[in-house]
Amino acid sequence: MSSAGPTTEQAQQQVERLSALGIDVVRVTYPDLLGIDRGRDVLLHHLPAACAHGLAFCRAVYHTTPRGGVVDAPGGLQEGLPDISIRPDLSTLVPIPWEPGVAWCLGDPIDVVTGAPVAESPRDLVRRLAGTLSGSGLTAVVGPELEYFLLEPDPGSALGWRPYQEITGNVYCSGRRGDPDGHLLRSLRHLDQLGIGVISGNQEFDGGQFEINLTHSAALDAADRSWLFKSAVRELARTEGRLATFMAKPLNATGGSGFHLHVSCTDSEDRNAFEDPGQQHGLAVPAQYAIAGLLAHAPAISALLNPTINSYKRFGPDTLAPWLIDWGLDKRSAMLRVPPERGSGTRLELRLGDASANPYLATAGLLAAIHLGIRAAALPPPPFEGYGYDAASAPQLPRTLDAALDALEADTELTELLGKPFTDAYLAYKRDESDRFHRHVTDWEFAEYAQHI
Repeated sequence: MSSAGPTTEQAQQQVERLSALGIDVVRVTYPDLLGIDRGRDVLLHHLPAACAHGLAFCRAVYHTTPRGGVVDAPGGLQEGLPDISIRPDLSTLVPIPWEPGVAWCLGDPIDVVTGAPVAESPRDLVRRLAGTLSGSGLTAVVGPELEYFLLEPDPGSALGWRPYQEITGNVYCSGRRGDPDGHLLRSLRHLDQLGIGVISGNQEFDGGQFEINLTHSAALDAADRSWLFKSAVRELARTEGRLATFMAKPLNATGGSGFHLHVSCTDSEDRNAFEDPGQQHGLAVPAQYAIAGLLAHAPAISALLNPTINSYKRFGPDTLAPWLIDWGLDKRSAMLRVPPERGSGTRLELRLGDASANPYLATAGLLAAIHLGIRAAALPPPPFEGYGYDAASAPQLPRTLDAALDALEADTELTELLGKPFTDAYLAYKRDESDRFHRHVTDWEFAEYAQHI
Protein backbone atom coordinates (compact mmCIF):
# COMPACT_ATOMS: atom_id res chain seq x y z
CA MET A 1 0.00 0.00 0.00
CA SER A 2 1.32 3.46 -0.84
CA SER A 3 1.61 6.22 1.73
CA ALA A 4 -1.44 7.87 0.11
CA GLY A 5 -3.65 5.10 1.46
CA PRO A 6 -6.98 3.98 0.04
CA THR A 7 -9.27 6.46 -1.69
CA THR A 8 -12.40 7.86 -0.08
CA GLU A 9 -14.46 5.89 -2.60
CA GLN A 10 -12.73 2.63 -1.67
CA ALA A 11 -13.26 3.31 2.03
CA GLN A 12 -16.94 4.13 1.50
CA GLN A 13 -17.42 0.88 -0.43
CA GLN A 14 -16.01 -1.02 2.55
CA VAL A 15 -18.31 0.89 4.91
CA GLU A 16 -21.33 -0.22 2.88
CA ARG A 17 -20.10 -3.82 2.65
CA LEU A 18 -19.35 -4.12 6.37
CA SER A 19 -22.54 -2.37 7.40
CA ALA A 20 -24.52 -4.97 5.45
CA LEU A 21 -22.75 -7.63 7.51
CA GLY A 22 -23.84 -6.00 10.77
CA ILE A 23 -20.39 -4.60 11.54
CA ASP A 24 -20.13 -1.16 13.15
CA VAL A 25 -16.51 -1.14 14.43
CA VAL A 26 -13.16 -1.65 12.66
CA ARG A 27 -10.19 -2.64 14.84
CA VAL A 28 -7.08 -1.22 13.15
CA THR A 29 -3.95 -2.91 14.50
CA TYR A 30 -0.24 -3.02 13.76
CA PRO A 31 2.79 -4.81 15.29
CA ASP A 32 5.40 -3.19 17.49
CA LEU A 33 9.01 -4.41 17.61
CA LEU A 34 8.18 -7.30 19.95
CA GLY A 35 5.16 -8.30 17.87
CA ILE A 36 2.57 -7.04 20.36
CA ASP A 37 -0.56 -5.81 18.62
CA ARG A 38 -1.17 -2.09 19.05
CA GLY A 39 -4.29 -0.46 17.66
CA ARG A 40 -7.54 1.40 17.96
CA ASP A 41 -11.23 0.61 17.54
CA VAL A 42 -12.77 2.91 14.93
CA LEU A 43 -16.51 3.36 14.52
CA LEU A 44 -17.38 2.23 11.01
CA HIS A 45 -18.73 5.57 9.77
CA HIS A 46 -15.38 7.19 10.67
CA LEU A 47 -13.38 4.69 8.56
CA PRO A 48 -13.16 6.97 5.48
CA ALA A 49 -11.66 9.74 7.61
CA ALA A 50 -9.19 7.29 9.17
CA CYS A 51 -8.13 6.22 5.69
CA ALA A 52 -7.80 9.79 4.46
CA HIS A 53 -5.91 11.25 7.41
CA GLY A 54 -4.56 8.22 9.29
CA LEU A 55 -4.78 7.45 13.00
CA ALA A 56 -2.26 9.28 15.17
CA PHE A 57 -0.10 7.23 17.55
CA CYS A 58 2.99 8.16 19.51
CA ARG A 59 6.04 6.72 17.73
CA ALA A 60 7.44 5.61 21.09
CA VAL A 61 4.95 2.73 21.09
CA TYR A 62 7.71 0.92 19.16
CA HIS A 63 10.03 1.53 22.09
CA THR A 64 7.56 0.62 24.87
CA THR A 65 8.35 -2.47 26.94
CA PRO A 66 5.73 -5.15 27.71
CA ARG A 67 5.38 -3.66 31.21
CA GLY A 68 4.98 -0.07 30.07
CA GLY A 69 8.45 1.46 30.24
CA VAL A 70 9.68 3.65 27.37
CA VAL A 71 13.15 2.86 26.07
CA ASP A 72 15.39 5.69 24.90
CA ALA A 73 15.66 4.51 21.30
CA PRO A 74 16.34 6.63 18.18
CA GLY A 75 13.23 8.48 17.02
CA GLY A 76 11.54 8.43 20.43
CA LEU A 77 12.34 10.29 23.64
CA GLN A 78 15.15 12.42 22.22
CA GLU A 79 12.88 13.54 19.36
CA GLY A 80 10.15 14.67 21.77
CA LEU A 81 7.88 11.62 21.37
CA PRO A 82 6.61 12.50 17.87
CA ASP A 83 3.53 11.09 16.16
CA ILE A 84 3.22 8.51 13.45
CA SER A 85 0.14 7.98 11.31
CA ILE A 86 -1.46 4.55 10.88
CA ARG A 87 -3.23 4.08 7.55
CA PRO A 88 -5.73 1.18 7.38
CA ASP A 89 -4.88 -1.45 4.76
CA LEU A 90 -8.39 -2.20 3.51
CA SER A 91 -7.22 -5.32 1.67
CA THR A 92 -6.83 -7.01 5.07
CA LEU A 93 -10.34 -6.32 6.43
CA VAL A 94 -11.96 -9.42 7.94
CA PRO A 95 -14.86 -9.88 10.40
CA ILE A 96 -13.86 -11.25 13.82
CA PRO A 97 -15.87 -14.46 14.31
CA TRP A 98 -15.86 -14.38 18.12
CA GLU A 99 -16.59 -10.65 18.46
CA PRO A 100 -19.85 -9.81 16.64
CA GLY A 101 -19.99 -6.41 15.00
CA VAL A 102 -16.21 -5.98 14.78
CA ALA A 103 -13.87 -6.34 11.80
CA TRP A 104 -10.09 -6.60 11.95
CA CYS A 105 -7.81 -4.52 9.74
CA LEU A 106 -4.03 -4.21 9.58
CA GLY A 107 -2.54 -0.75 9.47
CA ASP A 108 0.65 0.61 7.95
CA PRO A 109 2.66 3.25 9.86
CA ILE A 110 3.68 6.42 8.04
CA ASP A 111 6.15 9.11 9.10
CA VAL A 112 3.99 12.24 9.22
CA VAL A 113 6.90 14.48 8.15
CA THR A 114 8.30 12.48 5.21
CA GLY A 115 5.25 10.42 4.22
CA ALA A 116 7.52 7.36 4.08
CA PRO A 117 7.12 4.11 6.02
CA VAL A 118 8.35 4.28 9.62
CA ALA A 119 11.81 2.72 9.98
CA GLU A 120 10.76 0.51 12.92
CA SER A 121 7.76 -0.95 11.06
CA PRO A 122 8.20 -4.75 10.98
CA ARG A 123 5.60 -5.13 8.23
CA ASP A 124 7.38 -2.67 5.95
CA LEU A 125 10.69 -4.42 6.64
CA VAL A 126 9.28 -7.68 5.24
CA ARG A 127 7.75 -5.83 2.31
CA ARG A 128 11.11 -4.25 1.48
CA LEU A 129 13.17 -7.44 1.84
CA ALA A 130 10.71 -9.44 -0.26
CA GLY A 131 11.25 -6.82 -2.95
CA THR A 132 15.03 -7.09 -2.57
CA LEU A 133 14.89 -10.86 -3.05
CA SER A 134 12.65 -10.46 -6.08
CA GLY A 135 15.49 -8.47 -7.64
CA SER A 136 17.27 -11.83 -7.91
CA GLY A 137 14.29 -13.18 -9.86
CA LEU A 138 12.95 -15.14 -6.88
CA THR A 139 9.79 -14.94 -4.80
CA ALA A 140 9.92 -16.44 -1.32
CA VAL A 141 7.08 -18.76 -0.30
CA VAL A 142 6.77 -19.28 3.47
CA GLY A 143 4.82 -21.81 5.53
CA PRO A 144 4.65 -21.08 9.29
CA GLU A 145 4.34 -23.58 12.15
CA LEU A 146 3.68 -22.21 15.63
CA GLU A 147 3.40 -23.76 19.08
CA TYR A 148 1.98 -22.25 22.27
CA PHE A 149 1.08 -23.15 25.84
CA LEU A 150 -2.42 -22.75 27.25
CA LEU A 151 -2.45 -21.90 30.97
CA GLU A 152 -5.20 -21.72 33.59
CA PRO A 153 -5.39 -19.39 36.61
CA ASP A 154 -3.81 -20.85 39.75
CA PRO A 155 -3.84 -18.15 42.44
CA GLY A 156 -2.05 -20.42 44.91
CA SER A 157 1.02 -20.92 42.75
CA ALA A 158 4.07 -18.67 42.54
CA LEU A 159 3.34 -17.76 38.91
CA GLY A 160 -0.43 -17.55 39.28
CA TRP A 161 -0.88 -19.97 36.37
CA ARG A 162 -0.67 -23.71 35.70
CA PRO A 163 -0.84 -25.74 32.46
CA TYR A 164 -4.37 -26.21 31.15
CA GLN A 165 -3.75 -29.95 30.94
CA GLU A 166 -0.82 -31.37 32.86
CA ILE A 167 -0.99 -34.97 31.62
CA THR A 168 2.12 -35.74 29.56
CA GLY A 169 2.53 -38.21 26.71
CA ASN A 170 -0.23 -36.82 24.47
CA VAL A 171 2.17 -35.59 21.79
CA TYR A 172 0.60 -35.62 18.30
CA CYS A 173 -2.82 -36.38 19.76
CA SER A 174 -6.21 -34.83 19.21
CA GLY A 175 -9.55 -35.07 20.96
CA ARG A 176 -10.54 -34.73 24.59
CA ARG A 177 -7.81 -36.92 26.09
CA GLY A 178 -5.41 -34.00 26.33
CA ASP A 179 -7.97 -31.27 25.66
CA PRO A 180 -10.96 -31.95 27.91
CA ASP A 181 -12.66 -28.59 27.23
CA GLY A 182 -12.25 -28.74 23.44
CA HIS A 183 -10.03 -25.64 23.24
CA LEU A 184 -8.25 -26.76 20.07
CA LEU A 185 -11.33 -27.57 18.00
CA ARG A 186 -13.06 -24.39 19.08
CA SER A 187 -9.99 -22.35 18.18
CA LEU A 188 -9.50 -24.09 14.82
CA ARG A 189 -13.06 -23.29 13.79
CA HIS A 190 -12.79 -19.64 14.76
CA LEU A 191 -9.41 -19.27 13.08
CA ASP A 192 -10.75 -20.89 9.92
CA GLN A 193 -13.60 -18.37 9.86
CA LEU A 194 -11.00 -15.61 10.25
CA GLY A 195 -9.58 -16.70 6.89
CA ILE A 196 -5.90 -16.83 7.83
CA GLY A 197 -5.16 -20.18 6.18
CA VAL A 198 -5.27 -22.53 9.16
CA ILE A 199 -4.79 -26.17 8.12
CA SER A 200 -4.72 -28.36 11.21
CA GLY A 201 -3.77 -28.58 14.85
CA ASN A 202 -2.73 -31.07 17.49
CA GLN A 203 -1.53 -31.37 21.05
CA GLU A 204 2.21 -31.04 21.26
CA PHE A 205 4.90 -32.61 23.42
CA ASP A 206 3.93 -31.14 26.80
CA GLY A 207 0.60 -30.99 28.60
CA GLY A 208 -1.32 -27.86 27.64
CA GLN A 209 0.89 -27.27 24.58
CA PHE A 210 -0.63 -27.03 21.10
CA GLU A 211 0.60 -26.60 17.53
CA ILE A 212 -1.43 -25.14 14.68
CA ASN A 213 -0.16 -25.10 11.11
CA LEU A 214 -0.85 -22.47 8.46
CA THR A 215 -0.79 -22.71 4.68
CA HIS A 216 2.19 -21.42 2.71
CA SER A 217 2.06 -18.18 0.74
CA ALA A 218 4.17 -15.20 -0.29
CA ALA A 219 6.36 -13.89 2.52
CA LEU A 220 4.41 -10.75 3.51
CA ASP A 221 1.08 -12.58 3.46
CA ALA A 222 2.56 -15.43 5.54
CA ALA A 223 3.89 -12.93 8.09
CA ASP A 224 0.52 -11.14 8.20
CA ARG A 225 -1.31 -14.40 8.81
CA SER A 226 1.16 -15.59 11.45
CA TRP A 227 0.85 -12.33 13.33
CA LEU A 228 -2.95 -12.37 13.19
CA PHE A 229 -2.86 -16.01 14.29
CA LYS A 230 -0.88 -15.18 17.42
CA SER A 231 -3.10 -12.22 18.24
CA ALA A 232 -6.23 -14.30 17.66
CA VAL A 233 -5.09 -17.23 19.81
CA ARG A 234 -4.34 -14.91 22.70
CA GLU A 235 -7.78 -13.29 22.34
CA LEU A 236 -9.55 -16.66 22.13
CA ALA A 237 -7.79 -17.83 25.29
CA ARG A 238 -8.91 -14.67 27.10
CA THR A 239 -12.54 -15.44 26.18
CA GLU A 240 -12.04 -18.77 27.96
CA GLY A 241 -10.53 -17.14 31.05
CA ARG A 242 -7.16 -18.65 30.17
CA LEU A 243 -3.75 -17.43 29.03
CA ALA A 244 -2.19 -18.49 25.73
CA THR A 245 1.51 -17.72 25.82
CA PHE A 246 4.01 -17.87 23.00
CA MET A 247 6.97 -17.58 25.37
CA ALA A 248 9.89 -19.70 24.22
CA LYS A 249 9.95 -21.66 27.50
CA PRO A 250 7.29 -20.53 29.97
CA LEU A 251 7.76 -23.23 32.61
CA ASN A 252 10.76 -24.97 34.14
CA ALA A 253 9.19 -28.42 33.98
CA THR A 254 8.31 -28.30 30.26
CA GLY A 255 10.02 -27.96 26.93
CA GLY A 256 9.81 -24.93 24.70
CA SER A 257 7.61 -23.68 21.88
CA GLY A 258 9.02 -23.29 18.39
CA PHE A 259 8.24 -21.12 15.38
CA HIS A 260 9.38 -23.13 12.37
CA LEU A 261 9.43 -21.50 8.94
CA HIS A 262 9.24 -23.64 5.80
CA VAL A 263 10.56 -21.72 2.83
CA SER A 264 10.97 -22.23 -0.89
CA CYS A 265 11.41 -19.82 -3.77
CA THR A 266 9.64 -19.63 -7.10
CA ASP A 267 11.12 -18.25 -10.31
CA SER A 268 9.59 -15.89 -12.87
CA GLU A 269 7.53 -18.77 -14.30
CA ASP A 270 6.22 -19.75 -10.86
CA ARG A 271 8.31 -22.93 -10.74
CA ASN A 272 9.99 -24.13 -7.56
CA ALA A 273 13.52 -22.72 -7.88
CA PHE A 274 14.86 -24.95 -5.10
CA GLU A 275 14.21 -28.22 -6.95
CA ASP A 276 16.64 -29.81 -9.40
CA PRO A 277 16.79 -33.64 -9.71
CA GLY A 278 20.16 -33.34 -11.41
CA GLN A 279 21.85 -31.69 -8.42
CA GLN A 280 23.10 -33.33 -5.23
CA HIS A 281 20.23 -34.16 -2.83
CA GLY A 282 17.81 -32.89 -5.50
CA LEU A 283 18.50 -29.31 -4.39
CA ALA A 284 18.98 -26.65 -7.04
CA VAL A 285 21.91 -24.24 -6.82
CA PRO A 286 19.74 -21.40 -5.39
CA ALA A 287 18.65 -23.72 -2.57
CA GLN A 288 22.27 -24.58 -1.82
CA TYR A 289 23.18 -20.88 -1.76
CA ALA A 290 20.20 -20.23 0.54
CA ILE A 291 21.38 -22.93 2.95
CA ALA A 292 24.85 -21.41 3.02
CA GLY A 293 23.41 -17.96 3.67
CA LEU A 294 21.25 -19.17 6.55
CA LEU A 295 24.23 -20.94 8.12
CA ALA A 296 26.53 -17.94 7.68
CA HIS A 297 24.11 -15.44 9.19
CA ALA A 298 22.49 -17.69 11.81
CA PRO A 299 24.14 -15.98 14.82
CA ALA A 300 22.88 -12.57 13.70
CA ILE A 301 19.34 -13.58 12.78
CA SER A 302 19.08 -15.35 16.15
CA ALA A 303 18.52 -11.86 17.56
CA LEU A 304 15.35 -11.65 15.44
CA LEU A 305 14.13 -15.25 15.67
CA ASN A 306 15.03 -15.69 19.36
CA PRO A 307 14.29 -12.17 20.60
CA THR A 308 13.93 -12.47 24.39
CA ILE A 309 15.97 -13.33 27.47
CA ASN A 310 13.74 -16.38 27.82
CA SER A 311 14.43 -17.57 24.25
CA TYR A 312 17.81 -19.01 25.14
CA LYS A 313 16.40 -21.26 27.86
CA ARG A 314 14.73 -23.31 25.13
CA PHE A 315 18.06 -24.30 23.53
CA GLY A 316 20.34 -27.15 24.52
CA PRO A 317 21.26 -30.75 23.76
CA ASP A 318 18.41 -33.25 23.41
CA THR A 319 15.71 -30.57 23.38
CA LEU A 320 14.68 -30.95 19.72
CA ALA A 321 15.41 -27.22 19.59
CA PRO A 322 18.51 -26.16 17.69
CA TRP A 323 21.82 -25.87 19.47
CA LEU A 324 24.33 -25.91 16.63
CA ILE A 325 24.65 -24.07 13.31
CA ASP A 326 24.07 -27.05 11.06
CA TRP A 327 21.81 -28.51 8.41
CA GLY A 328 20.59 -32.00 7.65
CA LEU A 329 18.40 -34.04 5.34
CA ASP A 330 15.17 -34.71 7.26
CA LYS A 331 16.94 -34.21 10.62
CA ARG A 332 14.72 -32.66 13.31
CA SER A 333 17.72 -32.03 15.51
CA ALA A 334 19.17 -29.67 12.87
CA MET A 335 18.89 -25.89 12.86
CA LEU A 336 18.04 -26.13 9.17
CA ARG A 337 16.14 -29.23 8.07
CA VAL A 338 15.52 -30.21 4.46
CA PRO A 339 12.24 -32.18 4.42
CA PRO A 340 12.19 -35.28 2.19
CA GLU A 341 9.65 -34.02 -0.38
CA ARG A 342 10.98 -33.02 -3.76
CA GLY A 343 9.38 -31.64 -6.91
CA SER A 344 7.02 -28.76 -6.14
CA GLY A 345 7.35 -29.58 -2.41
CA THR A 346 11.10 -28.94 -2.27
CA ARG A 347 11.78 -26.57 0.61
CA LEU A 348 13.92 -25.75 3.63
CA GLU A 349 12.68 -25.72 7.22
CA LEU A 350 14.36 -23.18 9.47
CA ARG A 351 13.87 -24.52 13.01
CA LEU A 352 15.83 -21.75 14.70
CA GLY A 353 12.93 -19.53 15.73
CA ASP A 354 10.92 -19.79 18.91
CA ALA A 355 7.27 -18.86 19.30
CA SER A 356 8.02 -15.51 20.95
CA ALA A 357 9.47 -14.15 17.70
CA ASN A 358 7.69 -11.30 15.96
CA PRO A 359 6.53 -13.09 12.75
CA TYR A 360 7.53 -10.10 10.64
CA LEU A 361 11.05 -9.89 12.04
CA ALA A 362 11.49 -13.67 11.87
CA THR A 363 10.44 -13.59 8.21
CA ALA A 364 12.70 -10.59 7.56
CA GLY A 365 15.70 -12.43 9.02
CA LEU A 366 14.90 -15.46 6.87
CA LEU A 367 14.63 -13.40 3.68
CA ALA A 368 17.76 -11.38 4.41
CA ALA A 369 19.93 -14.44 5.04
CA ILE A 370 18.64 -16.17 1.88
CA HIS A 371 19.29 -13.07 -0.21
CA LEU A 372 22.82 -12.72 1.15
CA GLY A 373 23.48 -16.40 0.50
CA ILE A 374 22.37 -16.10 -3.11
CA ARG A 375 24.43 -12.94 -3.53
CA ALA A 376 27.55 -14.60 -2.08
CA ALA A 377 27.06 -17.70 -4.27
CA ALA A 378 28.86 -19.95 -1.75
CA LEU A 379 28.03 -23.61 -1.28
CA PRO A 380 27.25 -25.08 2.16
CA PRO A 381 29.26 -27.81 3.89
CA PRO A 382 27.93 -31.38 3.62
CA PRO A 383 24.83 -32.15 5.71
CA PHE A 384 25.48 -33.79 9.05
CA GLU A 385 24.63 -37.41 9.73
CA GLY A 386 23.12 -38.93 12.85
CA TYR A 387 21.82 -36.93 15.81
CA GLY A 388 22.66 -33.24 15.74
CA TYR A 389 23.92 -32.44 19.22
CA ASP A 390 27.62 -33.21 18.87
CA ALA A 391 29.27 -29.94 19.88
CA ALA A 392 32.43 -30.93 18.01
CA SER A 393 30.59 -31.17 14.70
CA ALA A 394 29.49 -27.54 14.19
CA PRO A 395 29.65 -24.09 15.79
CA GLN A 396 27.16 -23.34 18.54
CA LEU A 397 24.39 -20.81 18.19
CA PRO A 398 24.44 -17.83 20.56
CA ARG A 399 23.57 -18.96 24.07
CA THR A 400 22.24 -15.61 25.36
CA LEU A 401 20.37 -12.62 24.03
CA ASP A 402 23.45 -10.47 24.60
CA ALA A 403 25.54 -12.76 22.39
CA ALA A 404 22.90 -12.71 19.66
CA LEU A 405 22.66 -8.91 19.75
CA ASP A 406 26.45 -8.69 19.50
CA ALA A 407 26.33 -11.03 16.50
CA LEU A 408 23.62 -8.93 14.85
CA GLU A 409 25.57 -5.70 15.36
CA ALA A 410 28.77 -7.31 14.01
CA ASP A 411 27.09 -8.70 10.86
CA THR A 412 27.39 -5.56 8.74
CA GLU A 413 26.14 -7.29 5.59
CA LEU A 414 22.91 -8.13 7.34
CA THR A 415 22.47 -4.81 9.13
CA GLU A 416 23.01 -2.89 5.89
CA LEU A 417 20.21 -4.92 4.37
CA LEU A 418 17.91 -4.38 7.35
CA GLY A 419 18.77 -0.67 7.38
CA LYS A 420 20.60 1.37 9.99
CA PRO A 421 17.50 3.14 11.41
CA PHE A 422 15.74 -0.17 12.07
CA THR A 423 18.87 -1.86 13.42
CA ASP A 424 19.73 1.01 15.77
CA ALA A 425 16.20 1.12 17.19
CA TYR A 426 16.02 -2.65 17.60
CA LEU A 427 19.41 -2.95 19.29
CA ALA A 428 18.61 -0.11 21.69
CA TYR A 429 15.27 -1.68 22.56
CA LYS A 430 16.63 -5.17 23.15
CA ARG A 431 19.79 -4.09 25.01
CA ASP A 432 17.54 -2.22 27.43
CA GLU A 433 15.66 -5.49 28.02
CA SER A 434 18.92 -7.28 28.78
CA ASP A 435 20.10 -4.50 31.10
CA ARG A 436 16.85 -4.56 33.05
CA PHE A 437 17.02 -8.33 33.42
CA HIS A 438 20.60 -8.32 34.68
CA ARG A 439 19.66 -5.80 37.36
CA HIS A 440 16.69 -7.88 38.54
CA VAL A 441 17.06 -10.28 41.48
CA THR A 442 15.34 -13.54 40.49
CA ASP A 443 13.60 -16.14 42.65
CA TRP A 444 16.32 -18.61 41.61
CA GLU A 445 19.04 -16.40 43.07
CA PHE A 446 17.26 -16.00 46.39
CA ALA A 447 16.57 -19.75 46.68
CA GLU A 448 20.15 -20.61 45.70
CA TYR A 449 22.01 -18.22 47.95
CA ALA A 450 19.96 -16.53 50.69
CA GLN A 451 20.17 -19.22 53.38
CA HIS A 452 23.71 -20.28 52.65
CA ILE A 453 25.89 -17.24 52.07
